[in-house]
Amino acid sequence: MLNPVFPPQLARVVARLPLAPPSTVFSIVANRLLWPALQAFDWQALVGRRYAIRVKDLGLSLCFTVTPHGFAADSGAPDLAISATARDFLLLLARREDPDTLFFSRRLVSEGDTELGLIVKNLLDAIDPDTVLRRLPAPLARAAQRLMAA
Repeated sequence: MLNPVFPPQLARVVARLPLAPPSTVFSIVANRLLWPALQAFDWQALVGRRYAIRVKDLGLSLCFTVTPHGFAADSGAPDLAISATARDFLLLLARREDPDTLFFSRRLVSEGDTELGLIVKNLLDAIDPDTVLRRLPAPLARAAQRLMAA
C-alpha cells in the first residue's frame, strides 16, 4: 500500500467529526462540479440510492444520496460504499490509475450493491475530468491540478 497523504494524528481527529458537515459540503461541491456533467448521461439509476465515500487515511466519511435535483447529504445506511486513500482517489480523478487496477490490488474497496457500483464507475469514466475542473474557481482548480500532478 502507498504511504498515506495525511498524518495518522489528523485522521484520528477527522474520524471523530460528525458526518453531516463534511457530507453537506461534499454535496454542495458535487452539485457544482459533477451534477452539470451528469446531465448529459442517463443518471436516473442513481436517484434515491445512498452512497458513502470513505477516505481511509484521513478518517473521512462522506454520506449522500442522489435526488432528481442533485446530491444531498444523507445519514442512512449506504447502498454503495467506496473506500480508498486520498492519494488513490486523486489518482482516479487524474485518470492516472484505473479503478479496476486499484480494486484488484485491494487499494479501492467497494461494498454493497455491485451493479450500482458498475453504473457509478461507468458514469464517472464518461465524465471528462477537465470539464469538471473548469467549473472550479481558479485558485481551487490550480490546487487540484497540483495535487493530481504530484
